[in-house]
Amino acid sequence: MSQNIINHIIEKYDKLSKSHKAIARFVIENYDKAAYMNVEQLSQITGVSEATVVRFSAEMGYEKYQKFQHAVWEYAKSKLTSVQRMDLTYARLNTENILNDVLNSDIDKIRTTLSSIDQEEFEKIVDIIFKAKHIYIIGLRSASYLAGLLGFYLNLVFDKVTVVSSISASEIFEQLFRVGPEDVVIGISFPRYSKRTISALRYAKSKGVTVIGITDGVLSPIKVNADYALLARSDAESFVDSLVAPLSVINALIVALALKNKDEICQNFELLEHIWHEYDEYDDLDDDNISGKVEVTE
Repeated sequence: MSQNIINHIIEKYDKLSKSHKAIARFVIENYDKAAYMNVEQLSQITGVSEATVVRFSAEMGYEKYQKFQHAVWEYAKSKLTSVQRMDLTYARLNTENILNDVLNSDIDKIRTTLSSIDQEEFEKIVDIIFKAKHIYIIGLRSASYLAGLLGFYLNLVFDKVTVVSSISASEIFEQLFRVGPEDVVIGISFPRYSKRTISALRYAKSKGVTVIGITDGVLSPIKVNADYALLARSDAESFVDSLVAPLSVINALIVALALKNKDEICQNFELLEHIWHEYDEYDDLDDDNISGKVEVTE
């Protein structure tokens, strides 16, 4: 379905039966709640039968209610405000054991990502990035930390990496205006999607650049504006962005690229180890340091 589910419901609204209109009104006005309701819950709140709810989802073009619900969720996740996310967080978490709930939720996101990610697409993306003349990485707001991590490690692998950072839209394009067909632009964004990142990817495509997206779903505007994409589950229900699954995918991308350039990487790290040692970058707890600071008593 090319259009989003809410526009689709609105388009069909006038031709719906009375009971279907009751469901449609609730979903349009309360998509943030409807996205998490099963058949029984939606039936009760709209005052229609469960069978009517199932028929309504079929009327919208979905053979199973779960697929209709997922379509509403896909729409809702990019529209939820911070206040709505906060309300959903409190509603679904066990406040007696937040640590357990949050960590288990993150584990589920990694498992879901692993079971659904396209391995062939991943390998193709690794090959494209490896062969690129220059690699540009853009991720704003919370995604800036993912972009920074990816850029930090790729700079140890290649000498052709730019992490695009900016406060204003004009600064983004100032850093991208030299892009060409032999380059790659990697755009990273999750709900709520950054308009500046989307604009940057559209600009890159207009210049004939290969665009790679790292985002959360097939309806993401990042995926829509990318030639290739890696999809990782993020947490749209929480006011805090859970980016553990995207981070794991980025880790895999870094390792795969490093292995394709193994010999040069080893040489780079040998040089870096000398630099780090000379300029005392890390706290190395060697035997001499320990024996000089700790008294050994019998």
